[in-house]
Amino acid sequence: MDVISSSIKTYNIWFEISGVEVGQHLYWQIGGLQIHAQVLITSWVVIAILLVSVIAVRNPQTIPTDGQNLFEYILEFIRDLSKTQIGDEYGPWIPFIGTMFLFIFVSNWSGALLPWKIIELPHGELAAPTNDINTTVALALLTSVAYFYAGLSKKGLSYFEKYIKPTPILLPINILEDFTKPLSLSFRLFGNILADELVVVVLVSLVPLVIPIPVMLLGLFTSGIQALIFATLAAAYIGESMEGHH
Repeated sequence: MDVISSSIKTYNIWFEISGVEVGQHLYWQIGGLQIHAQVLITSWVVIAILLVSVIAVRNPQTIPTDGQNLFEYILEFIRDLSKTQIGDEYGPWIPFIGTMFLFIFVSNWSGALLPWKIIELPHGELAAPTNDINTTVALALLTSVAYFYAGLSKKGLSYFEKYIKPTPILLPINILEDFTKPLSLSFRLFGNILADELVVVVLVSLVPLVIPIPVMLLGLFTSGIQALIFATLAAAYIGESMEGHH
């Protein structure tokens, strides 16, 4: 009986950790604005992880360490991604694409690996920053701003000629396409993250914990893929804007 009781308690603990609270948030009032506190807290943690990682390799060595090797590999990967999607003028966009990729990647993995739900809040719960629709919308809007900035900086006001090509009849469709790009990026990222969490919650509630563990490991892989897709599409949109064709 003691073994069964202990097993039930352990299962209940894991069930509480894997639970998802929907529609509840911890709010902070800053001036006249009401913001989601838990998103800011987890975003600060992600930013701190990235800053510590960069500081750790701020002095490159002739014989690279393991950390420097990893950093150089990531930089080379982002450079190749930017060059492939943007073209020869990819250089100035490496920091933007790299920031997008790393922030989303670390955010997704922090939600899967860090036991956020152990920390209790008065309202809501801590989770990956990308688990909040406001974060994904903000990232998508940043991409949209970069998209327009790239086109305007390359072509000036003549950039807007693309909206009436090949015929002015397509003007509404071309405008609608540009406005749906950030919407598509946002909902694709948010939907995938939320779906992963819901799958794990349902499995933990229906079957023993041993079975959902492989699904959690698969979630780590898909989290990286989601960051790659977002960064790739962002770079592709910027490259498309600079080339001036759809």
